[in-house]
Amino acid sequence: MYKLEQKTEKDEILKLYTKGFKNPCDFKIGIEYERLPISLSSFKNVDYWSEYGIKNFLELFAKEETWDFINDEKNIIGLKNKHDTITLEPGCQLEISAKPEKTIFDVKKKIEHINSLMKPIADKMNFTFLNYGVSPYITYKAINLIPKRRYKVMARYLWGILSDVMMRETAGIQCCIDFSSEEDAMRKFKLANKLSPFMTAMFANSPIRGGVDTGYKSFRALSWLNTDNDRCGFFGKISEEFSFEDYIDCVLKTPMIFIQRENLNFEVHGDITFEDFMQNGWEGTSPTLSDYELQANLCFPEVRMRNFIEIRNHDCVGGDLKYAILAIYKGIMYNETAMEECEELFKHLQYKDFSELRYNVPKNTLQSRIKKAKALDYAKEIIAIAEKSLKEQQTGEGMFLDSIKEYTMRGITPADVIVKNWNGSWNKNMRKLIKYLSEFE
Repeated sequence: MYKLEQKTEKDEILKLYTKGFKNPCDFKIGIEYERLPISLSSFKNVDYWSEYGIKNFLELFAKEETWDFINDEKNIIGLKNKHDTITLEPGCQLEISAKPEKTIFDVKKKIEHINSLMKPIADKMNFTFLNYGVSPYITYKAINLIPKRRYKVMARYLWGILSDVMMRETAGIQCCIDFSSEEDAMRKFKLANKLSPFMTAMFANSPIRGGVDTGYKSFRALSWLNTDNDRCGFFGKISEEFSFEDYIDCVLKTPMIFIQRENLNFEVHGDITFEDFMQNGWEGTSPTLSDYELQANLCFPEVRMRNFIEIRNHDCVGGDLKYAILAIYKGIMYNETAMEECEELFKHLQYKDFSELRYNVPKNTLQSRIKKAKALDYAKEIIAIAEKSLKEQQTGEGMFLDSIKEYTMRGITPADVIVKNWNGSWNKNMRKLIKYLSEFE
């Protein structure tokens, strides 16, 4: 039996997941929505400290809207208002995490409300928020980390050749879904992993980086492939036999980055796994449940287990496209028939097929091959299954699929439209790209 400090056992870790069990009638859908703050005069990413930087933006927003500060030591790293938060990613990317809602209409209403509060302040500071997956004009060497201690430690540790790109340049959308039992959670977890490369392909939206066409439709997805394979990718190889305990074991076997004690971070540099820490301690320190939670949060798989399921693999997209992401998952994950149809769709595919597709998607998106078919063929089926399910749910949320159908049914992605315009009528004009991607245009 694994022992934690204060006689906390592995059963206590399991409770972190089992406490998420909900009655299906109480299922909700959530979004974590990251965007890039971009100066409208220089087209550079907005920094933290400058007069028209994110720190002053947050301070002004908090003052005008009476939100509370989230601090790291004395530095502002976000805001909160009841269950809604606005937080900062390492390179000043701004993330809205809205309270999960029963319908996508309610999620949209909340996001639009928060945007309406942000717009006048952003206008006053002459910047905008881009619905885009990677920094369009400058690269990570010109983007400073925000003053959050954890990020400095992570930047020193993460060993992938594009880990700095991932941390400082990228923005994505995450979808959060509920489960009723361990069996339901694991079924959804496995299915979400299998869906993930197709969803990455459909919503690819990051081809222009550093002012050039990279040749990749999702440079954001490419950066994740080259961040830290110990803690990214698929957890559990999408095994047909998988449990909470198996997921926990994946977390335990991942090298540790640091240990936090009394507001101090002690770097471990990956020398031990959490399993080692539980068995042997580290320099006189024994693990606590909070240490496990930190370790789990420092794992970045395509799909992450919490007391809900967090699906993480989508470029930031604008308009109703972001709600189309939620609509696909709600349509499939909250309908028994839809789940069965997706499982049937994937039944002849093996782990290696999904893994190979994940590596091909950043460049080739829907034209990527998987066995004898294209990702496009599967994407159309996925949308059809979700659409049929949402129609049965009779909530009207099927309308959110229209935005992605405009692309997928033509065999293209948001990135394809950007590349065509960039190399065509825009004539590689950054101002036109920024205007096209701006949230407030």
